Amino acid sequence: MTSKVYVALRVKASPERAFEAFTGEIGAWWRPSGLFQTTPRPGVLSFEGGEGGRLIETRAGGKVFEIGRIRLWDPPRRLVFAWRQANFPPDLHTEVEVAFEAVGEETRVSVEHRGFHNVPDGAARHGWPDQLLLLRLAEFWRGQIAQMGERLG
Repeated sequence: MTSKVYVALRVKASPERAFEAFTGEIGAWWRPSGLFQTTPRPGVLSFEGGEGGRLIETRAGGKVFEIGRIRLWDPPRRLVFAWRQANFPPDLHTEVEVAFEAVGEETRVSVEHRGFHNVPDGAARHGWPDQLLLLRLAEFWRGQIAQMGERLG
């Protein structure tokens, strides 16, 4: 099984602005997904910046769920963080790498989400074969980056 997906879209912003929107404004543009949800009842995502910081989801009552730790914080070029969904076993994380590359007056935002070969069969895979799971995961990330792009104008 190929255990990763790769998605790249252009947004109308500089790499600096795109990195800031991704890390500093994620709670404003992120759309929860029933397929790849991080908590049973969606909250608001936010990054605690810098290596060793966290990507967290804060639910309405104030409860915080740690999605993952930041493994690389290299503004405005790259960001790598661990990713844990609500239906993953407690010790399982996948990894997300986001790159920001200037292309003229736009920025190519690329997302590589890897490590799904470690995700066991069952609820976390929705009972889908590998190809369908990865197709849906790619669609999920494409939609998220498109949402960020809409915010950037």
